[in-house]
Amino acid sequence: MTTARPALTDPWELAGLRVPNRVLLAPLAGIGNWFVRLQASRHGAGMAYSEMVSSFAIHYGNEKTLTELLRVHPDEGPTALQLFGQDPEIMRSAAAYVAEHVPQVDVIDLNMGCPVPKVCKTGAGAALLKDPDTAVAVARAAGEGSGKPVTVKLRSGSVPGDTSGVDLAHRLVEEAGVAAITFHPRSAKVHHKGVPDYDLAAQLVASLPAPVILTGGLHTVEEVEAAYERTGAAAVMLARGSLGNPWLFEQLLGLRADAPETDEILAEWRWVLDRAEEHLGPERAGRYLRKFHPWYVDRLDAGKELHARMQQTSTVTEARTAIDAYASSLLTA
Repeated sequence: MTTARPALTDPWELAGLRVPNRVLLAPLAGIGNWFVRLQASRHGAGMAYSEMVSSFAIHYGNEKTLTELLRVHPDEGPTALQLFGQDPEIMRSAAAYVAEHVPQVDVIDLNMGCPVPKVCKTGAGAALLKDPDTAVAVARAAGEGSGKPVTVKLRSGSVPGDTSGVDLAHRLVEEAGVAAITFHPRSAKVHHKGVPDYDLAAQLVASLPAPVILTGGLHTVEEVEAAYERTGAAAVMLARGSLGNPWLFEQLLGLRADAPETDEILAEWRWVLDRAEEHLGPERAGRYLRKFHPWYVDRLDAGKELHARMQQTSTVTEARTAIDAYASSLLTA
């Protein structure tokens, strides 16, 4: 007799932490700040992971890191802070700082999957796939320094066909006490290209004595549901598929069936502008938001003209004016 799979809406436990559902926000490099996590939480995400933060920057007291990247909003819900670095003692120090100064953080997550050269050349990120002893030492130090549950995000391997990530996952759980593994079943070499190896993910799920969180290639309700069933993962993690589309969380959790209307998209876009201004001030936020605008323009199917105009904005006020002009044009069309 087969046991029914838990629904995505079912709660689960991560090292004693109750997570209200199985749809999480991934750690999005350069994007996953407090208001992006808060947005995901507003739309139903059971837990949100921060963008990756340098353990060295925390250890050495970098002001921007301490004041901006470690900021957590009280309404976020369960939150994981993702750290990266290859030095166990620096990681121990950084994790201890987070535990002491950012008590809202529930979980320390470690990035051992980032394929970006400037990260890998330091020995961090996906480079740790080739240095499993150091990876285990870093994970152990994060747990000892913070006293919090530690999770690790891994790729399947360094290059296509390499499955060293599976072996490392077992060592991290068995030797370093890691509470869960987030598994992206693509190699570091291909970044976000190619088809994720969900069968390999299923093999890891079946063999690992800890929860596996699945990420990679999950852009639609159909893709997420199919991969969740196929792999047997404990939870799924939305990354690029949720950019400009936080309603995907609601759809997966049965909170809505339809796509957002134009007014909803415009309201959400304006909410993002307001939060970014709160976070960075009008000038810095105006420039920072240029990477956010295309997601909402595409969601509106608004075309090249609005894309170009939004990229010319340099302040939040200019961005609001452009959005208002577009909204007005819809009323007179």
